Amino acid sequence: MTDDAIGVRIARAARARLAGCKDIAVAESTEMGLALLDLVVGFDQVVVVDAIQTGRVPAGFLHEIDSNQLPRGATRSPHFVGLGEILALGRELGLAVPKHVKIIAVEVQDPYTVGTQMTPALEDALPGAVERIVRLLADEW
Repeated sequence: MTDDAIGVRIARAARARLAGCKDIAVAESTEMGLALLDLVVGFDQVVVVDAIQTGRVPAGFLHEIDSNQLPRGATRSPHFVGLGEILALGRELGLAVPKHVKIIAVEVQDPYTVGTQMTPALEDALPGAVERIVRLLADEW
């Protein structure tokens, strides 16, 4: 889905750049909802990269959100169960969910059109987004 591919594209590029970092695991997924729980269990810290469309900033803008800012109740998430609910459920089940989660949400222009190419604005933003993720993982965590 055009710009909705931004998270997967960033993960692929970041994995290649971080291949020598033994303490960092990069996974890409098109899963949503409860299926994400399996991907985060066992990690102390997680960075999630995904698409977002607020319409308030230009395409390519990186929103940085900490997990403590996520809603933990009934929400209107297109993924049915949001990340905040997944983390809360994991804690309730006694699972080893991450204590610190940062979300990098990339503002997209067109997440709905079926296609194999992102819009030019997202293609242009991709290198900078990858650099921010690599810097975040390698330097700050």
